[in-house]
Amino acid sequence: MPEPHRTKELPASLLTDPEMIGACRVRDFAKVFRLVKARAGIYPSMIARQCELTPSRVGEVIAGRRQLLHMDVIERIADGLRIPGHMLGLARREWETPAALAVAEREPTESVHPPAEHWPLAALPGVEVDSILALAAGTHPSPSTLQALRSSIEDYWRRDDEHGGETLRPAVVGQLRYVEGLLKDQRPTPIQHGLYGIAAELARLTGWTHFDARQYHQSRAYFSEALQLAREINDHPFMANVLACMSLQATYQDKPADALALVSAAQDQARAASGTTARVRSMLAMREAFAHAALGDKRATHTAISEAHSQFERIRPGDPDPAWVTYFDEPKLIVDTGIAHGRLGEAAIAEPLIADALEREDRAHQRGRAFHAFWLARTQLQRGKVDQACHTATEALVHAAAVTSERVAGHLREFYEQLAPHREVPTVVAFEARLREVLPVPGQWIPSSMRT
Repeated sequence: MPEPHRTKELPASLLTDPEMIGACRVRDFAKVFRLVKARAGIYPSMIARQCELTPSRVGEVIAGRRQLLHMDVIERIADGLRIPGHMLGLARREWETPAALAVAEREPTESVHPPAEHWPLAALPGVEVDSILALAAGTHPSPSTLQALRSSIEDYWRRDDEHGGETLRPAVVGQLRYVEGLLKDQRPTPIQHGLYGIAAELARLTGWTHFDARQYHQSRAYFSEALQLAREINDHPFMANVLACMSLQATYQDKPADALALVSAAQDQARAASGTTARVRSMLAMREAFAHAALGDKRATHTAISEAHSQFERIRPGDPDPAWVTYFDEPKLIVDTGIAHGRLGEAAIAEPLIADALEREDRAHQRGRAFHAFWLARTQLQRGKVDQACHTATEALVHAAAVTSERVAGHLREFYEQLAPHREVPTVVAFEARLREVLPVPGQWIPSSMRT
């Protein structure tokens, strides 16, 4: 009977192995990680998650290009891999059973979880969830297994857009770990490639939920993992998609140069693939427009917008679009065009575009409608239409109330700050009251000029 995909504690045979003991004594984590992979089946991506490290950092350690010296990192490794403290020159860890109470078999000590937004990666579902999934699905995935997994991903994305992804994240990560466990065994190439693609999509979705929660460090780690998984099967269009997500995140982090570099790399990946569709190229051109707009480059932004529309016009029925890009329809093209102009301060061009797209957008997409209504309100405010802007922002609040998205909430707080010069206007007062009712937040984000 095959062993579980991932063990929470290292086998006793490894912890008592002289080679492991010696590596821990001198804190040679390159050797420790290699032994953990070879003897316990815990792969670098799993080591990264359990120890709250990035996959790239673990890879650099294994390759000998980086040393881990900081005590807090060493403690995370001890806790994440369940290496007893004395082996690494640390005090006894909280999860270790006191020597006087040790027994041959024991249940792992459960820790109290911090609030969801501060969960360490190691606190997400682990071996118990993996074991249940293995019992349910078996260990010999078939084409129907792959289709079932893809269907669940489509459902996750729908629920993410309608309600937010924070509550979905534990289930998505549990499924990601399960699929990674299946990848340990050699399988027929179509099945193995399908599993890599599914794991990459689950990692990207997890990264997206962290991005939407403005947890950028965790988001980047999962996006990086998605890239690595897609690279294993040379899925260049999907790698382009992940890089485009990372480019968008860079604009939120006020790193416009990084945003442009990332989307340029995304377009390079798309050009490397013979099957990249016009819809994918259009989406990437629009992300390029966002990056140029963040840099304040009007000419380059307008050129990228024109390219996005030109590529979109080449879309034909029956094009083999990957499922992850089907969201990029005509209303999305139009609203993104408006947002790009809005980022440049071209409110007169942006307002009618965003308003038109918002009218045509699926009303079930609560987060998207909240996000786009914010942008419409922002352009209306830029044009001096204070009352109309507040009415639109109130509509955004209605949608925001139905979805958990710190990104959307942050935009609405940003809009509130922009209302500071108009604090005595009745519609502004009414919007503030509604904002406090729908999105209760600490007072420190309220500008002093708007406090009474």
